[in-house]
Parts: sequence; C-alpha cells; structure tokens
Amino acid sequence: MTTITADTPQTTAADTGFIAIPEKTARLLATAGGLLTVISCFLSWTWTHEFPGDLTVYGYPGGLQWLVLVGGALTTLFGLASYGIKGLGWLTPGGADAAIKLSALAAFATAWYTVITITVQLGGIVNLEPGGYIVALTTLASLAGALALPFARPTLEGPDPDDGAWDTFKHNAGNTWTTAKSAFAARTPAPPRAVPSWAEILLIAAVLAIALGIFTYGITTPYQELFVGFLITAGFGFGALNKSGLVARFTALTAKHRNVALIGAFVAAMAFPLTQTDDQYATVGVNILIFATVALGLNIVVGLTGLLDLGYVAFLGVGAYTAALVSGAPNSPFGVQFPFWAAILIGAVASMVFGVLIGAPTLRLRGDYLAIVTLGFGEIFRITMNNFDGVSGPNVTNGSKGISNIPNVDLFGFDFGASHTIAGFTIGRFANYFLLLLLVTLIVVMVFRRSADSRIGRAWVAIREDETAAEAMGINGFRVKLIAFALGATLAGLAGAVQAHVQYTVTPDQYQFANSLPPNSAFLLAAVVLGGMGTISGPLVGGSLLFLIPNKLQFLGDYQLLVFGVALVILMRLRPEGLIPNRRNQLELHADLDAPTVLGKAGA
Repeated sequence: MTTITADTPQTTAADTGFIAIPEKTARLLATAGGLLTVISCFLSWTWTHEFPGDLTVYGYPGGLQWLVLVGGALTTLFGLASYGIKGLGWLTPGGADAAIKLSALAAFATAWYTVITITVQLGGIVNLEPGGYIVALTTLASLAGALALPFARPTLEGPDPDDGAWDTFKHNAGNTWTTAKSAFAARTPAPPRAVPSWAEILLIAAVLAIALGIFTYGITTPYQELFVGFLITAGFGFGALNKSGLVARFTALTAKHRNVALIGAFVAAMAFPLTQTDDQYATVGVNILIFATVALGLNIVVGLTGLLDLGYVAFLGVGAYTAALVSGAPNSPFGVQFPFWAAILIGAVASMVFGVLIGAPTLRLRGDYLAIVTLGFGEIFRITMNNFDGVSGPNVTNGSKGISNIPNVDLFGFDFGASHTIAGFTIGRFANYFLLLLLVTLIVVMVFRRSADSRIGRAWVAIREDETAAEAMGINGFRVKLIAFALGATLAGLAGAVQAHVQYTVTPDQYQFANSLPPNSAFLLAAVVLGGMGTISGPLVGGSLLFLIPNKLQFLGDYQLLVFGVALVILMRLRPEGLIPNRRNQLELHADLDAPTVLGKAGA
C-alpha cells in the first residue's frame, strides 16, 4: 500500500483499518472532514435562544460550537501533518494516525452530544438549523475516515475448540480489545532538535499559559451542557495530544527544567484570581486547592509508602478543629485568639501527634488490617467530635453544631476577609484565600518532592515494593512507616487549619469516610489513585477533577454518585496507573512498554 510520508508507518496486506476504505481516501476524508467541521461551527445550529450558548448566530461560534471547533481544528492539523507538510512535523513526533482518530472522536462526540441535546430539550429534530445537520454529517465523515486509517494488527489466537460459549465469548472480546488498543497505539516520539534553554523555558511558559486558560474555561462554564461538552473535548483532546507525542515532549522539558516548571506552574495558578470579576468561581478554586493539597499529603502514605489509609480525612479535621479552638471563635471554650501563623502550626502539630498516636500501635499491621484500623479511627474522630457537646461528654466542640464564626485570617495586617485592590485588580475574600492556599500547596509540594528524593523517600519506596525484602536489607520498616504516617498527617492538618478559616464553621459531618461531596476519605483515596500514585502532579490533577466534576454535575441528582462510580471503574480499567502515572507503576501494569534508561528515586 502507498506510504504518504516517511512518518507514516509502512502497511502490509494485514494492516487495515476498521472500515474498508483505501488509505489515501480515508486520510483525505478525515482531514477534509475536520476542516468542514471547523467551517460548520460558524453556521447556526438551532433557531431558538432557548438552548443555552446562543447557537443561532451565523459567522461567530458560541457555547458548544467552540468546543467542536477545537476538535475539528486538531483533526485538520494532525491530518495535514500526516501528509508531511513543511512546518507541521513538530505536531506529531509520535505519529499522526492515533492522534487523528482521537481528535475526530472529540469533535464527533461533542457535536452529536450537542445535536441530541438540542433535539431532546427543545422537543424534536425540527429545532435544528442546517448547520446542525451539516456538523453531524461532517464529524461522522471525519470519524469514518479516521477509523479507516490502517494500523498494524496484532497476531491473535483463536479460541480453544473445547471452550464453552461463555469462554469463547470472553476470548473473542479480549481479541477485540487487543485490536482496538493496537488501532490507537503510537510510537515512541523522536528526539527533538536542540534549541537554546531560553527557548525551552519560553515554551514551558506558553504551555502553562494555555493550561491556565483551559482550567479557567472549565471551572467557569456557566451551564451543565457546556461543562459536559468540555469534559468530552478535553478528554479526547488530551488523549490526541498524548498519542501525537507532544505531551511526552513537554514532560521531557519540565524534567529538564524542574524548578522553572514548578515556579511557572504556581505563577500561572496565581494568575487565576486575576481572571475573575467576583468570588463565584474563586470559591470553587479554593475548595479545589484544599482537596488537592490534602490528596497530595495522602500520596505520601499511599503512593510512596504503600499504606492503605481509609481515615485520612480525620487528620484534616484535627487540624481544622485545633485551629478553630485557638483562633478566637465565640463558642470556643478556651477563649484565646492566637495569631494565624501560630494557629496553623498548632493545627499541624496536633495532627502530627494524632498521627503518631494512631500509627505507633497499628503500623505493625499490614494490608486490609491496617485499612480497617484507619477506617475505625476516622469514624471514632467524627463520633468523638459529636459527643464533645456538654451532654454526652465535655463541652469542647459544641457537638453536631460545630464551632462557628471563626474569624478571618489577619496576617501581618493583611485582612484576608476584605477586598483589596492590587495593581488595578480587585481581589475578593476567596481570591485572598486562594493565594494563601496556593502558598500552603507550594509548601506541601516542596515537602513531598524533597522527601521523595531523600534517603527516607527511597526507604518508603522499598517498603511499598516489598516490605519483607526491605527489612531484610536493614530498613526499619516500622520507623519508616511511622515517619510517613506522621508527615502525611501533618500536611493534612496544615490544610485543615486554613480550611477552618475559609469556611467559617467546622462540624463533624464534614469529615466522613464517604459523602456526596469531597473532601472525604473515599474521594481523597480516589484522587490519589485516579491522578497517579507516587507523583506530585497526579493527586493535584485527580483532586481537582474529583472536586470539580461532582460540583458541576449536581443536575444528575441521586444518580450523581452512580455515574461518577461507573466513570471511575471504566477509567481504572483503561488506565489503572492513573492519569499522570508513576513510571515504575506504569511499567508494572503494562509489560509491553519500553523501560527508560534511568528512573527517578521514587520511580518517576
């Protein structure tokens, strides 16, 4: 079969796509379909303004049309790059075909979701304008062309003739899944050409600026249809960029300039409040930071050391209650008001003490037994806080009513509860706390990074991989695990002390094992596993998604947790190592991957 460019893999008679279309025709159909998809986004898709986003305008996209436009543009660019057009080769260092398929899926899924939603909400297909029909056909044609692109089919074994119907079905389903994975496989990206360090730093800054724009767009989506479309486009779009090799290129740059990337990421995050005109979405950003920071602390216990802690949210509660009791709340029985820096340190130390007290007698246990003990500690903490109400026990926490009216932070004369104008930008209460929590997150990230790269960090990894072998090599397993437990508890207490001031009130019901809204122990553990155990960015990304998605999908009502659980099961089946995996864990779960020459101390 004819080869399009040197970058396009050679095909044989066995290398075919899912649809029987010649390769040249399929590539042209996918690329042209992507271009026509972009054009169709400038047409009217419906005649009425009742559907949100104003899709009635000709010549200017609105709402979901912007997302479909992004998917079509990616499909067009990757398709043109596959022809070897000069100046576009940098887009596909890992190959173009898998990226074309995923970007075509992004445009198709978002467009058809929009068309179906318009039809259902407005009461029939008659509510579609010609642009709606055109985008449905162009995205379908583009997807058909993408799926017809040939790929190297794996060698498959047939079922055993003696197998029953069910075993034969499972075997054939496994072969189908293996073939599907091969269709979206990509090669190892080619090494980039050398560029000056200043150019690499500028590229990192540009990517971080784009990431800030995407995050801001996602968090500020004003209606549910747009957020669902954003999830579809972002998911398939990121997959396309990953398969093209661009994500691997950027990861290599950030590894080369780690400190620059870290500083740049926090500078980009600091710019988020400046993009907001009020506290509506800054509030969401503050809660995301609290959740993600606590998840990163849990990552020391679960990701680096391999300890299953199901009561971790209790340490967040210890820090919050301790800070509330000494910060001048009216119903605090102590009647003291320490400065914020003292309150946050006391909250962190109190959590550390509880971590040592709980860990010392229990960390000799392993596996499920340790998980049961930590789950019990989490419930004991919540019940104890409920009983310290002056009736069932001493009046310390005001029982189920909690400690309320916690004063705002006043740090060195700066009132975090008041609005401030800085360089022409008005910063509200939650924007102030967002910046404060960003500083706390930076502290947690630095602690995690230095700990993982230290001698104790290597001992944690050794314990995680094989505790018996580690102890045989001279590592004191109990002491090492106790340090991890205490450090994780300290970081949770640090975040809890800030959370108490942000939310004004601390109640026992905020610190349950499982609840419909995070933070709770189940969601925290899911954030670590979903994001990627043993990494820095993994829990931050996982925590952000696990807070933002339930917050935006409240329209699902009672079915919210069901949909959320099914999505997690599917993701864990498709990518068990997490969204941003630890390289060592990824190699263990995928035997077909090539091992890198050097692994970091923590496996990153």
